[in-house]
Amino acid sequence: MDPRSTPHEPRPGLELATSVLARRDFSEHGLRERLARAGVEHDEAEDAIGRLRQAGVVDDRRFAGDRARALAERGKGDAAIRFDLERQGVAAEQVDEALATLEPERERAERIVERRGAGPATARLLANRGFDVDAVEAALRPAPEGR
Repeated sequence: MDPRSTPHEPRPGLELATSVLARRDFSEHGLRERLARAGVEHDEAEDAIGRLRQAGVVDDRRFAGDRARALAERGKGDAAIRFDLERQGVAAEQVDEALATLEPERERAERIVERRGAGPATARLLANRGFDVDAVEAALRPAPEGR
């Protein structure tokens, strides 16, 4: 053991990781990449991530749920949310769990249509934001009489 470090003294990888996480949440994969870009050696980064995971500070399931909700609130569809989470290294099972907690995509699309109006521009917007074709078509369909 290095005489300059004690078991209670944070190591540079852990210091950087906690500093980075104080500003915003990261997936394990994202944090690993951030530490690598900062020049933290692999073993030290893995140790820091392991400690933070054990302490509950790094949690991909929580990260995925929080990120999915934030993107849905910003008007993103399920495909765009899935792409974002996968790009950040979240496991497919956790992506699916996060998407399952969201308000149904069709209802989110309908809210956007109510705000913007039904038309080709709104349909393009929804498609560009990652909404499923069925959700776009259903949201643009006129409401049945008596509704």
